[in-house]
Amino acid sequence: MKDKRSFFERLTGAVTVDESENTPLSAVASRGGKIKKTEKESWIEEESEEGQLTVDVYQTANDIVIKTMIAGVKPEDLDISITRDMVTIKGRREETREADEGDYFTKELYWGTFSRTILLPQEIEVEAAEASEKHGLLIIKLPKVDKGRQTKLKVKSN
Repeated sequence: MKDKRSFFERLTGAVTVDESENTPLSAVASRGGKIKKTEKESWIEEESEEGQLTVDVYQTANDIVIKTMIAGVKPEDLDISITRDMVTIKGRREETREADEGDYFTKELYWGTFSRTILLPQEIEVEAAEASEKHGLLIIKLPKVDKGRQTKLKVKSN
């Protein structure tokens, strides 16, 4: 069966209202038409409501390090949750309106809530984790659990 969607629709994943019309949703909406959302489209819309941070994750001899750009976000607007095997970073980037929507030539920056959950390759010491921010770069250092470390346990007599 031949795919009737245009090159643009195949490239961007645009969905048509009626396959026989081959009219993109944006064209129907711009003409004031009503769009009935399918279950898949609703899921896509929900998914796009929150941005996802891009991260670098690497290890040193003693730490797992996570780096991410959070420019424009105040440290108090960040929520970092850590467990022994997972880190979740959530926040919100607020937009200050300096121009009307119609005055923009290009609008590519992301404004709103964002989050990212990172599964760690090995367990970390949650209590010893550190986070710092400099020039919009968030750096989280997570000390690895030293499984080779041993301690002597003293037996008490009563």
